[in-house]
Amino acid sequence: MLFTQYYLDCLSQASYLIADQTTGRAVLVDPRRDIGDYLADARTHGLRIEGVINTHFHADFLAGHLEVAAATGAWIGYGHRADTEYPIRGLSDGERISLGDVTLQIMETPGHTPESVSVLVYEHATDTVPYGVLTGDALFIGDVGRPDLLASAGMTADELGRMLHDSVQRKLMALPDEVRVFPAHGAGSACGKNLSTERQSTIGEQRRTNYACTPMPVEQFLALVTAGQPAAPGYFAFDAALNRQARDLFDHATAPRALTVDEFTEARTAGAIVIDARDPHDFAAGHLRGALNIPADGRFAETAGTVAQPGDTLLVVADSDRAEETVLRLARIGFDRVLGYLHETETALPQMEADLTRASRVTAADLRTTLDSPRPPVVLDVRTSGEREQGAIEGSAHIPLAELPRRLTEIPTDRPVVVHCAGGYRSSVAASLMRATGHPDVSDLLGGYAAWQLTLTPATL
Repeated sequence: MLFTQYYLDCLSQASYLIADQTTGRAVLVDPRRDIGDYLADARTHGLRIEGVINTHFHADFLAGHLEVAAATGAWIGYGHRADTEYPIRGLSDGERISLGDVTLQIMETPGHTPESVSVLVYEHATDTVPYGVLTGDALFIGDVGRPDLLASAGMTADELGRMLHDSVQRKLMALPDEVRVFPAHGAGSACGKNLSTERQSTIGEQRRTNYACTPMPVEQFLALVTAGQPAAPGYFAFDAALNRQARDLFDHATAPRALTVDEFTEARTAGAIVIDARDPHDFAAGHLRGALNIPADGRFAETAGTVAQPGDTLLVVADSDRAEETVLRLARIGFDRVLGYLHETETALPQMEADLTRASRVTAADLRTTLDSPRPPVVLDVRTSGEREQGAIEGSAHIPLAELPRRLTEIPTDRPVVVHCAGGYRSSVAASLMRATGHPDVSDLLGGYAAWQLTLTPATL
C-alpha cells in the first residue's frame, strides 16, 4: 500500500493518495484544486488515479475533484445524500472499493454536513482491523466538526448535531483503539475550535483525550460542540455552494499574469480592489490608497476570503518572488476574478508615488499614553471570542475579524481607532479594511495584545 498525506499549512487542509502498488490503482481523498503534486506522484509510482472521494462539501476551500476527473478520467464519489450539477458516484455505508489487495470502505458519518462520509483504509482485503480511517470533518484530532457552520438545506444545526453525536460516539468510537485517524483539517481551521497541530492520531488516543469522544448524552454533546465556535469567514458559503457546481477548471497555463504600471493603474481606476500581500511593515511604509493588506506569511487565502467578496475583481501587489503563489492561493478558495499582479513590485510602486500613502502604527507604550489623554482612541479587538476570554484591554470594543466586514458601521468615525489582535497580523488586515471603507483615522497596534501585556505592571494586572 502507498499512503500519502498532503498538508497545506495556510488552509490547515489535508488530502490523501491511497494506492495498491501491485495493481497501480489509486484513489484521491479531498484533493485541492491545484493537482500537480498528485499527478506527479502518480507518475513517479506508476499509478492510475481511478477515483476521487470528497468526504463532504467543503466550505473552506475549492476541492479539486473536477480537475482530477478532467486530467485522469476518474470517477467522483460523495456520500449518497450529496446532490451535484456534475455526475457522481453515490457512496453508501459499508460499500467497499477494491484497488487490488488494498481496500477502502465507506462509513457514513453525517453531522458536520448531511452527506459526510469517512473512509476506512485496509492494507489487505482480509484484514479485520483497518490501517486507518480518513475522518473528513467528522472527527478531528482534539475536536469534532461543528454542526453549526453552514445551514444545510432542510436541516438545522440541532438535527445535524444529533447526527454528529451518533457518528462520533457510536460509529467512529466503535473502531479499535489502534486504528489511525487522519482528519481533513488541523489547527487554525474554522471548521472547529480545538483542533490539534498533530496530523494523525489513533482512535484510542482520541477516546482518551478528545472532549467530544467521551461518552455523554446527546444534549450535553450538543452544548459542548457548539459553545465558543469562532465566526466563519465570509467566503465559506460561497465555496460550499461552488463545490456542488459544474464550475470552471483551474489551469496554471491561463493564470493571471504580471501587469505593467499602466495596465495595473487602468484596472484599479476601473474599480478593481487591490490586495497587498506584503509584510505589514512594508505595507505601512507605502501602499496604494484603498489597498487591503493581507500578508502572504499567514492564513492568506482564508483572510482574503474574509475581507474581500467572491465577486470582487482583484489586483495583487506582492513581493516579486511571491506574486504567482499569491494568485494560486486565491484560486484555492475560488477567487478567480484576479486580473493580474503588479510586475516587479519593488520598482513599480515608486513609479506610482502620487497614489501611495502610509499607514499609522502605534506601540503599546504609545497606546497606554493616549488612553490616559482627554480624547482617548477607540480600541478595537479583532481576536476571536476564545482569545479575548484569556484577557483584554480594559474598555476595548470587540469585533472578531471574521465579523468585521458586516459590522463596520458599529465603529465610531468621530474618534481615532486603534486596532489590535494577538500579534499584529489580523490588526493590519482590519485597519486596512477600515481605511479602504472610509474610516478617517485608524492605526494598528504593533505586536498586538502580546506587546500590550508587556506594558502591564503588577498594579494593572
